[in-house]
Amino acid sequence: MRIFLDTANIDQIKQAVKLGVISGVTTNPSLVSKEGVADYAATIKEICSIVPGPISVEVLVEGVKPMIEQARQISTWAPNIVVKIPATAEGLEVTSVLAKEGIKVNFTLCFSLNQALLGARAGATYVSPFVGRLDDIGHDGMQVVKDIVGVFQKYPEIHTEVIAASVRHPEHCVAAAKAGAHIATVPNNVLVQMIQHPLTDIGVSRFLADWKRVSRK
Repeated sequence: MRIFLDTANIDQIKQAVKLGVISGVTTNPSLVSKEGVADYAATIKEICSIVPGPISVEVLVEGVKPMIEQARQISTWAPNIVVKIPATAEGLEVTSVLAKEGIKVNFTLCFSLNQALLGARAGATYVSPFVGRLDDIGHDGMQVVKDIVGVFQKYPEIHTEVIAASVRHPEHCVAAAKAGAHIATVPNNVLVQMIQHPLTDIGVSRFLADWKRVSRK
């Protein structure tokens, strides 16, 4: 399973790249606005220059024609751009048009197998079931990921990859990997938590302390 970073924070992205573990980045309007970005295009282009893998960028308009026009424009910003299109009826129409033009689409805000299946049939490169948001309303978000992966595997003609999104904690990543998700996109705090373990910290401290005692002799 590949790991994407879910952020628009340049410093976080640069640090994650140094770790050598992320393969792409996902953004959305909420993440971008959180960073107080004045120039949306410039920020996305900078992210694309830092990470060579897929960078998912969401359209900021509604309506079939406006979404298509903006998606076409966004796709020209960098060769590794993936345009995020919402899982709506209009989004399906947009996805179908863009896919035929060779523009990669992340069919986002998926909350059901039906939405994901339709997105795949429309030609989406990725579908993004939102695990945490489903959990928030009392549904089993990871079960939706399992169902999507299971159905996609039954049909070799489906090449759409599944991104486990709205990840809230490291156990979501473990469950996504077990479910067979191709990708989990995680916020920076979850990536940091995935690395850390108290027994590792204890072990490092103990090894260093033991070595210091030996080296003093």
